[in-house]
Amino acid sequence: MGYVIGIDVGGTFTDAVALRPDGSMVSAKTPSTPPDYSQGVLSAIDLLAAELEMPVSQLLNETDHIAHGTTSSLNALVMGKVPSIGFITTRGHRDSIFIMNVEGRYLGRPQHELQDIMGQSKPRGLVERRLAREAIERIDRAGNVIVPLNEEDARQVIREILAEGVKAIAISLLWSFRNPVHEQRLRELVHEQDPTAFVALSSEVSPRIREFARHSTTVMSTQIGPGLKLYLDDLEGRLRDLGLRGALLVMQSAGGAIAASEAAASAITTIGGVLTGGVVGCAQLAKKLGHDNVIATDVGGTTFLAGIIADGEPVRAAQTIVNQHPVNVPTLRVDAIGSGGGAIAWLDTGGNLHVGPLSAQAAPGPACYGAGGTEPTNTDANLILGILPETGLLGGLRPIRKDLAAEAIRRRIADPLGMTVEEAAAAIYAVQNAQTGDLLRKIVVESGYDPRNFTVYAFGGAGPAHCAAYSAHIGVANVVVPLGPVASAFSAFGLASSDIVLIREHSDPMTAPFDPARVEENFARLEREVMEAMKRQGIRLNRIVLHREIDIRYGLQLEEVTTPLADGPVTAASLEACVEEFEQRYARLFGEGSGFAGAGIHAITFRIRGFGLLETHPVFEPLARAVSPDPSAALLETRPVCLTAGKGFVDTPVYDYHALRAGHRITGPAVIQVPTTSVVVPDGMYGDIDEIGVLSIQTNSNVTQFQPKRSVAG
Repeated sequence: MGYVIGIDVGGTFTDAVALRPDGSMVSAKTPSTPPDYSQGVLSAIDLLAAELEMPVSQLLNETDHIAHGTTSSLNALVMGKVPSIGFITTRGHRDSIFIMNVEGRYLGRPQHELQDIMGQSKPRGLVERRLAREAIERIDRAGNVIVPLNEEDARQVIREILAEGVKAIAISLLWSFRNPVHEQRLRELVHEQDPTAFVALSSEVSPRIREFARHSTTVMSTQIGPGLKLYLDDLEGRLRDLGLRGALLVMQSAGGAIAASEAAASAITTIGGVLTGGVVGCAQLAKKLGHDNVIATDVGGTTFLAGIIADGEPVRAAQTIVNQHPVNVPTLRVDAIGSGGGAIAWLDTGGNLHVGPLSAQAAPGPACYGAGGTEPTNTDANLILGILPETGLLGGLRPIRKDLAAEAIRRRIADPLGMTVEEAAAAIYAVQNAQTGDLLRKIVVESGYDPRNFTVYAFGGAGPAHCAAYSAHIGVANVVVPLGPVASAFSAFGLASSDIVLIREHSDPMTAPFDPARVEENFARLEREVMEAMKRQGIRLNRIVLHREIDIRYGLQLEEVTTPLADGPVTAASLEACVEEFEQRYARLFGEGSGFAGAGIHAITFRIRGFGLLETHPVFEPLARAVSPDPSAALLETRPVCLTAGKGFVDTPVYDYHALRAGHRITGPAVIQVPTTSVVVPDGMYGDIDEIGVLSIQTNSNVTQFQPKRSVAG
């Protein structure tokens, strides 16, 4: 076995972890380099090679594979910074993408906004109306062609869209997942006029029932697909030129990677890849630390991402939400808001303070970077509050200026609100902690859990500065900050330890009792597709494991529960057992007696999860033990730090992480300075360093842990 590299490209920083053949690890962090993010990747690899004391060419030649995750696509969607695209759907259904199935006012909204009916509004449309067009055709629910595709009319529609200068077109027709012939022909017609145009078909991107979710998924995949393809093609070419021998993989939302050459065709599956990497990393660390229930939080430069591990397994979802739009991709449950370290603080017309979703990103970056940014961000506030060192970030490699941060906060926030700069910075810090805490409470409670039964894992460059506060906000007693050699590059660690995961699905609605032959036919086709795709990954797999799932619901309902189907022949008995499992899972989710089999039980979507297992075995190296809990030997300095507006600035000890040892106890208020992040231990809390360098913060040792009475299925 050779080296394995995980690289997490965020909107602000690029993190990298290399696993040596013996499982030990080194990490690196460097600023991201928009618009050419590949340069940041190459810089991170340079730093890894320096840590390993070998030439870059040797490292790449001895690398089995690089697992690459990026938030750039997700950030582009969250902030609406995507190119204009064309959209073609069935005649009479163009406005479905704008009507949003009446979901647009509430999807993904926090509870307090749902209660404010008058304050609700739809998000900006995914597609400009002038670029949303229709094709004359119709296929029925059985896949029969009712109205043939009018090709002359379609050619004219395509000609008009391309004349607007767009380079990509999303095609999503009614019932195309039952019969894709018209979508496939439309793609041929587009390429007749422009062979270079990027075309995404809903029958390939999201072959599921329900038109709005299928439309939005296909549109968003089309918005990010061309850019992802150009980026990955260029990056892989540059890596090959430098000597890369192994495969370049891209992380997906489903918890595993896919070959870079295959990623653009299903670009939407990659948007949650970075947090997915973090969840995979958390699952590995949680097994070692004995934590069954974990909330994984990744606070990068642009986004705040959160996922859940329950009973030792990541919580999965068949759908996620981005900017109030549904995204139809099987995923580890990941929720995101634009609330990272670079999130911009701003005032609305009523003088209310907001943080995010827009971000200063890496260019120009927060005002304190001195690179032209003028908007105040979380990072600027943390610098004013004393959380960040004035000597700079990344061990001084990224200089920062407090005067520029103060000026941005004064001009945009403090003066308009009649505050001091310090009060305004404390307000930004409080808003950031409250809104991230609200997101965590929402996703945990909606999954059927009590957050007090969970441990929060915090990573990312900005996560450790806020984690104790947002964890206490939801009643979590224990917070884990995975420091050590992976520190703020924890998502990159998860990427390096992930497997290949390929998912194929298909909607074929049927009513119980299900026809075994029809079910077997669905799964046989999906299994063939997965196995064929595995052969295209360009990497040696230890073994392949396939799991079968069916999304099932009761009649007269819209939401399904994903239910496993046992291995072996599909028989009437195995399908009856699957239905029984569905009813048990439904009862665990919604309460005993809440199901109503009399309404009928319907199978909606059939799915195969294929896992191509790779041989990666990360090893956490032990940390030397302290002679006593007193961390005084690691004290760097004492400086004024403000963590709450009520207490103001307090002289606070700042500790050097590299000098801390297993058994040291950090009593708050305190700051632990790591080259790649700063960890805050607030007043009234304490943190212990364990034998592998992990910091465990106790937010409130008096919090009572309750045993959950129900849990989420699967």
